[in-house]
Amino acid sequence: MNNVTPSVKENIKKAKDGNQMAFSFLLDNFWGDVYGFQLARTKNENDAEDITIRTFSKAFDKIDSYDDAYEFKTWLITISKNLHVDLIRKRKRSLLNDMDTDGEEVKKVLDETPSVEDQLITEQNLANLLQDIKKLKPHYQKVINLRYFNELSYAEIAKQLDEPVNNIKVKLLRAKKLLAEIIKKK
Repeated sequence: MNNVTPSVKENIKKAKDGNQMAFSFLLDNFWGDVYGFQLARTKNENDAEDITIRTFSKAFDKIDSYDDAYEFKTWLITISKNLHVDLIRKRKRSLLNDMDTDGEEVKKVLDETPSVEDQLITEQNLANLLQDIKKLKPHYQKVINLRYFNELSYAEIAKQLDEPVNNIKVKLLRAKKLLAEIIKKK
């Protein structure tokens, strides 16, 4: 960890101990580096943002495995690069599968009108999802509602809640993880 400032080093140690402020500090300090790296690779803001969010999520989940013999930024970029490679592979696989369907895609396009049963299932799933969302803490409920039901951008949510955009991204990420855990328990 040659070029790492003491505050970064301290915050990595605190993050390993579960300190949320340390996670925010690391996110704020390294977000631009990872996002810029991905934007240059993907040439797509949505993909770059999604991969960057997933990078920090994975890094924070695996923070205990970080070896301080390496630069923290390099570790993050490596995670980010691997996630991008996985995304490319997944898209190629999906494209190949779509090409192998022998006209099945055409049949799907011709009959996309949801049946009465499909609509009922969708409504039941939405009701179940709303019940699961209500199990989250209020601040997580709020960011999920603003993002997915009110369809606000991160910047709009940050302005409405008077918080930095990066905090909103982290809250939303944590809310989605907690929601996924609630759904898995069913």
